[in-house]
Amino acid sequence: MTDQPPAQPSAINPSPTSAPPSPPPSGGGWRWVLLCVVIGAVVFGGGYWYFNKRQPAPEQQAQAATAPVLPVTVAKPLSQTITEWDEFTGQFEAVESVEIRARVSGYLDQIGFQDGQMVNKGDMLFVIDPRPFEITLKSAQSALNSANARLALAKQQLGRAETLRTKDFTSQATLDQRQQEMLSAAADAQVAQAAINSAQLNLDFTKIESPITGRIGRHEVSIGNLIMGGDTGETTLLTTIVSLDPIRLVFDMSESDYLAYQRRAAEGKMQSKREDLPVEAHLMDEKDWTLKGKMDFVNNAVDRSSGTIRARAVFPNPGLLITPGQFGRIRITGSEPHDAILIPDSAIVSDQSQKIVMTVDDKGKVVPKPIRPGPGYQGLRIVRSGLSKDDVIIIDGLLRARPGATVKPEQGKIEFPSEPAN
Repeated sequence: MTDQPPAQPSAINPSPTSAPPSPPPSGGGWRWVLLCVVIGAVVFGGGYWYFNKRQPAPEQQAQAATAPVLPVTVAKPLSQTITEWDEFTGQFEAVESVEIRARVSGYLDQIGFQDGQMVNKGDMLFVIDPRPFEITLKSAQSALNSANARLALAKQQLGRAETLRTKDFTSQATLDQRQQEMLSAAADAQVAQAAINSAQLNLDFTKIESPITGRIGRHEVSIGNLIMGGDTGETTLLTTIVSLDPIRLVFDMSESDYLAYQRRAAEGKMQSKREDLPVEAHLMDEKDWTLKGKMDFVNNAVDRSSGTIRARAVFPNPGLLITPGQFGRIRITGSEPHDAILIPDSAIVSDQSQKIVMTVDDKGKVVPKPIRPGPGYQGLRIVRSGLSKDDVIIIDGLLRARPGATVKPEQGKIEFPSEPAN
């Protein structure tokens, strides 16, 4: 048997001598496989040629098209010899502050001031009804007179006893008795005199005078009220007085600042903060340092809870503008005169934990430089390290500056603001 299909009858009889016709090939599937392989090879080759020959053309065109060079304002840092100042916030307090309380009890009879006025030392403020104390004083004076009379009698009797004793007309016991009577009468007279002094003192305490010069507060008790006085127990607060000229500014400085001052003072580079060191201050609504004063106190211990130490300066207040309790800013010298590099805060960029300024080299390329900024000084920022006075930094147009980019520098200038910033 054969797989060949049966031969179809032909209309033309073949020649007996010719070979029989060969069967049609059965490999049609291979032709399709070969055709697919050829098409795949053409597609792969075309893609390879496109990405390796034709693709760089747009990049080369992009490189050929030069990006626009953006302008920025540049300047060299300001180099100047300065003395640094350290600033602190403090609160004003009175040099003298007194709570006026009664020394004796009684009914309030008079008030000799207007609430809030200025009073001088010795001015009459309150009067407590003095009549009970006048009666007590008179009684004590009467007791003194009686004691003096007994003392005089005892002295006379002692004198007679001494005379009789010399003539042996009286006994020694009688003389001793007269001496003891005279001593007892003298002691009674002293007690009566002490009672008079106490009564006179209490009478004087009924008139309450101002112990200092300053501004008085409101009266806490009206006329007719009973005032509790005395040296112990609950006494009645009548009013308060605070002095205004001079006035103190109390502030806290950190332990590190205090230690730095101590080291500079020990090296002889700075005056000690415990001496009459000149300082400046201003109120919270002022910009200029209008107040000129001096340090007068630094505490003897650092506060454990806050890590700060309390200091104090005193300022004249002739116009009585400053009131105790107000807040103010104080600055004290923080260094000896030295050369410093100053730049505006607007030229400083924050990069995570670093502070950076953008510099421009000779070819106009932006080069970032990390710096260590210091405190402010008259509206500019002191640069401790990372920048030299010959560097060219970008002071305007930082948004157009990228590290490594080329910019068009336009010359500017760093100057102090017209009004120094706080």
